[in-house]
Amino acid sequence: MKRVIAIGELLIDFVPQQKGCALREVTHFERVAGGAPANVVSAVACLGGTAAMISQVGKDAFGEYIIETLARNGVDISAVFCTEQANTGLAFVSLNASGNREFSFFRNPSADLFLNETQITSDLFEDCAALHFCSVDLVDWPIKAAHRKAIACARESGALISFDPNVRLPLWQSLAACQTAIEEFLPYADLVKLSDDEVEFVTGCKTEHEAAQKLFSKGCHMLLVTRGAKGSAVYTPQTSAFGETLAVQVVDTTGAGDSFIGAFLYQLVRDGVTADDLADSSQQQLTAYLQFAAQYASLTVQQKGAVMATMQQMYAAFGK
Repeated sequence: MKRVIAIGELLIDFVPQQKGCALREVTHFERVAGGAPANVVSAVACLGGTAAMISQVGKDAFGEYIIETLARNGVDISAVFCTEQANTGLAFVSLNASGNREFSFFRNPSADLFLNETQITSDLFEDCAALHFCSVDLVDWPIKAAHRKAIACARESGALISFDPNVRLPLWQSLAACQTAIEEFLPYADLVKLSDDEVEFVTGCKTEHEAAQKLFSKGCHMLLVTRGAKGSAVYTPQTSAFGETLAVQVVDTTGAGDSFIGAFLYQLVRDGVTADDLADSSQQQLTAYLQFAAQYASLTVQQKGAVMATMQQMYAAFGK
């Protein structure tokens, strides 16, 4: 199986011990290795796929912990660099009664932002089937150019490009700045993943169908939408499919979308689906992908932090 590679932020999520209160009221936190791109490749690796991470951490204990966690999950960390220019980023999280989150980020700047394009080399993308990235690190720091270089290298290797904007507005100077950065990178994407509350923000369209058509006009071949408790949907220029969310006791939604897209990418790569093949995926195939991804995400939300399940845990919960 070819590799899924992610580029972007690595940080520590401090997950609250208390639920149903505002961030300012939380008194105890638990440390969890985080960063959406890292969660995605961790999901792929935990499912038995081959995955790698491209990023940078500080020369500090938090950076060491993140690297150890990725390696323990089976992720290739050979392109996770260390720097003394800044510390590893931190994110403090609170959870309301339904498990939804409020964030406070400490990264002014953080180590990942200093990753530069000279650190991105074509050999990193040998045997790469998919490159995944988000919008958090598309700010005006060296890592933005590193993303462009990584996308170019992945394209040259024949990989499909997956983009989950994963909007985190507290990290941006304005709504417009976030939207501009996302719009700049949308044309690179073969697969775009959005949550239902991001559809209009990212595309300017009120419906998923309209959003899909707009993205297809930019060169995208597939739109994946997660809707929380309302299920999921996937659109291609030829067809669409819909999935249901499993009814489980939600403890924490951190990493829910990451586990979903991670499981989806795992299936695409497992089945040898390329960027050129995305638009030809059958409705039956896409429905099966959505069901598997929903099952996988259901295991993540039953735990604190973005903990990714193994394939053995999937078998135990849902059978083969």
